[in-house]
Amino acid sequence: MSFNKSRGAAGLGVGGDELLFRGTISRKWTFILCIGSFCIGLIFTNRMWTLPEPKEIIRRSALQVDKMNLVSGDCAQKSIVERINVVGEVPKTQDAIQTLDKTISNLEMELASAKATQDSMLNGAPLSESTGKRKYFMVIGINTAFSSRKRRDSVRATWMPQGEKRRKMEEEKGIIIRFIIGHSATSGGILDRAIDAEDRKHGDFLRLDHVEGYLELAAKTKSYFSTAVSTWDADYYVKVDDDVHVNIGAFNNCRQLHHTIFNLTCNEIQRFMNIAATLGGILARHRSKPRVYIGCMKSGPVLAQKGVRYHEPEYWKFGEWGNKYFRHATGQLYAISKDLASYISINKHVLHKYANEDVSLGAWFIGVDAEHIDERRLCCGTPPDCEWKTQAGNVCAASFDWSCSGICKSADRIKEVHQRCGESANAIWNATF
Repeated sequence: MSFNKSRGAAGLGVGGDELLFRGTISRKWTFILCIGSFCIGLIFTNRMWTLPEPKEIIRRSALQVDKMNLVSGDCAQKSIVERINVVGEVPKTQDAIQTLDKTISNLEMELASAKATQDSMLNGAPLSESTGKRKYFMVIGINTAFSSRKRRDSVRATWMPQGEKRRKMEEEKGIIIRFIIGHSATSGGILDRAIDAEDRKHGDFLRLDHVEGYLELAAKTKSYFSTAVSTWDADYYVKVDDDVHVNIGAFNNCRQLHHTIFNLTCNEIQRFMNIAATLGGILARHRSKPRVYIGCMKSGPVLAQKGVRYHEPEYWKFGEWGNKYFRHATGQLYAISKDLASYISINKHVLHKYANEDVSLGAWFIGVDAEHIDERRLCCGTPPDCEWKTQAGNVCAASFDWSCSGICKSADRIKEVHQRCGESANAIWNATF
C-alpha cells in the first residue's frame, strides 16, 4: 500500500516537473520574440519615416515664400508689359493678315490660271495659245444668238475688222474678236448647221459647250470666260452684245473735232485725247492692276413682281421689298482681267446664277479682292448723245440705247452710229496700247 502510494507520488513528481519545464520554456521564448519584434519595428520605422528638423521646415517655407513673391512680382510686371505689347502689336497683326490674304488670293489666281492652261493643253488647244508663248492684249466676245444673222453682218460691216485685217489685228495689236454662241437643244440640228456654214465663210466664231437660251445668259457668260481663258492668254476678256457699237482703237474723225478743240490738227487731237478714250485705251490704263472689273456700274431695283421684264425669282435674298442690287456693270459691255476670268473658270461649277447675267457676274466678284472701275465712256447713248460728247472732247468707247438695252433696230441703225460716232477704218493701226 505504501509502496503504491510512493510510486504514485513519485510518478506525480516526475510529471509535474515536465509540465513546469514546458511552461517555463514557452514564457522565455515569448519574451524573446516580443523584444525582437519591438527592435525590428523600431528599425523599420526609423528608415521609412524620418521627420524633418524644425529648422529645415522653416528654411524651406521661407524659400518657398520668396519664390512665390518673386513669381507674383514677375507676373505683375509681365502683365503690364504684355498689355503694352499687345496694344502695339494689333496694327502689325492686321497688316500681316491683309498681306497674307493678298498672298493667298494671288496664289489662288495663279493656280486657277495654271489649271486653265493645263485644261487647254489636254483639250488640244494650239501650243502657241495655251502655253503663254503668245500674249494677247484683249479677247472680245460678241454675244449673239441663232436668230441674229443680220446683227452679226452689221457688226462686220462697221467696227469689227474682217478677213486679213482681223488676222493682222490679232498678230500686231494682240486683239482677238469672236462671236460667241453655244449649240441648240438638238445639237447638230439645222440651227447649228447654219452657224457652221457661217463660220466657214467668216471664221469669226467661238463655239461654246452651252445650250442657247435667253434665261441661260449667266451660264453662257461662265462658259465664255472659261473657254476664252483656256484658249488665249490675254490681259483682258471683254463681253459685248451684238447690238452695241464699239470704238476699239483710236478715234480719228477729225472733221468733228478739228474746229472744236483749240483749232488743233488731227494728229494733235489724236495724241491729246483719242487713245485713252477708246476701249483699248481704257483697258491699257489699268493694265498693271491684277484684278479689275470694268464697266458702267449701276444698282437697279430688285423686281419681285412676276411677269415683268428682269424679274428676280430670288428677290428675298436682297433684303426688304424695294431694295436695290449691289453695284455691278451693265450687261451691254464689260471687261475683266485675266485673274478674274481664271477665277470664274476654276469655280464655274459652284458660282451661283441669278436670273440676270450682269447681276450674276457682279455677285461672283462680291467676295473677291477685285477693283470695280466705273467707266461712263462704255455706256454712251446713240446720236446725238455720242456725237455731242465727241464734239465736246469726250469720245465714247461704246454706244447703245438704254431704252432698248442696245441700239434700237441695230441691224439698220448701227451703220449710222458708226458714221457719226465711230473711229476711222485705219484708227486701230495707229493706236499703241
